[in-house]
Parts: sequence; structure tokens; C-alpha cells
Amino acid sequence: MKDAPFLIIETGLPAQPVRRYGHFDHWIRVGARLRRDEAVTCHVHAGDELPEHDGWCGVFVTGSASMVTERLAWSEQSASWLQEAHRQRLPVFGICYGHQLIAQAFGGRVDFHPRGREMGTVPVHLRDGAQQDPLFAGLPAQFRAQTTHLQSVLDAPPEAVVLADSPHEPCNAFRIGSTTWGVQFHPEFSTPQMRGYIRARADVLRKEGLDPQALWKQVNPAPHSRALLSRFVRHARHDAA
Repeated sequence: MKDAPFLIIETGLPAQPVRRYGHFDHWIRVGARLRRDEAVTCHVHAGDELPEHDGWCGVFVTGSASMVTERLAWSEQSASWLQEAHRQRLPVFGICYGHQLIAQAFGGRVDFHPRGREMGTVPVHLRDGAQQDPLFAGLPAQFRAQTTHLQSVLDAPPEAVVLADSPHEPCNAFRIGSTTWGVQFHPEFSTPQMRGYIRARADVLRKEGLDPQALWKQVNPAPHSRALLSRFVRHARHDAA
């Protein structure tokens, strides 16, 4: 059903200082060019029950301040729901926590990155297989993306195709089958949101030996990363037609 709405599984809220820009579901809708009536949010982190799989054109899974390795009840339930979504060939796009949750659900390994936190605008490099991918084909071999995370996909799921890496992340994006994607970076972040995150974490960054002022200055727009949201919407609607 190409006219069906998209489901946004919201697994957490943005850092407090950047909530003035809205929550993750709003940022995703804007980045994906979806009208308000074209998406429905399920706040699983706040206790919402996940809906039936029928009646959705596609699914986004947001980032979170929680950690996948905590294996919280709502997170484990979401992982099972996503496994069934994959079996039913429902298109899914996971972001940051969503990326890690999908990886863990399908046999990958998620944990704290041995090199610590990554934050700011980073270069993402496409792997060879990305040029045959429905979402990544035609993107530049290297593009900018916004990121903030402590945990990572350290080992991709056995059946995953790794689509992109970066200096910090060997698995920055992957696809499982023909309907399920995960990206470690945040395509929904604009530059004000990325800078807002750096300001919000400035004290922690300094304690970790990072320079928040330098990271703030290095923030740049990431249009190719952002385009993945609308590319996913078009792909999901085409598949549903």
C-alpha cells in the first residue's frame, strides 16, 4: 500500500537542550519530506505497545540515549518485532540505536566502541557493494554525516552487506536482505541539532579528552546523508505499489 503511513519507532528522546527543535520523530519526518499525516509515532521507550505489522508502508527506528546492551524490555520486544517485520518484507530503516538494535537482533555484536565516543560531522566511505544498493546507489564515494554515539556494531550480522565505513566505524551502514537497513550516523540531524548536541555534551567531551569547540567548528551540512531518508521513503512506496 504505497499510500499507507510510515511507522516511526521512537526509542528515546534527544538531549534536553535540543528538544526545542522537536523530537526524533519530527526530525525524521522533516528529513524524509513526510507530512504529519504520513507518519505515526510509537513511543516504545515510554511504554507504547507496538502495532500490528500490517498497514505500514515502511518503518523508521530512531536513536536513543539508552544502550542496546542494556537489553531493556521494550528494546527486546522491539527487536522481536523487527525480526518479524523482516520476515514479512516490511521495509525498515534503523538509525544509530535502531541500527545497533537491528544488528543485534540478527546475530551481530554490539558493544561500547573501544576508541570511545564519536561525535560531530564525519566522513563516510561507501563500500563497493553500495553502488548496487537501492538507497546508496549514485551517492558520492565519500560524503559527510552527523554522528553521536558510544556503542557501535562491532561485528555485522552474518547475512548483512556492509555498505559504508568511516575512520571510526568499520560498519557504518548495512543492509540485510532487500528490505532492512541500518546506519550508525544520524541523517535526520541538521547542523543546528549537531551543534546543539556538542554543546549539551561539552563537559563530558572535555573529560574524555575531546575538544568541543573544535568539534563545533567542524560541523558542516550533510545533504547526501540526509537524502537517505527520502530515498528510503521512495523505495518503500515503490515496493508497495
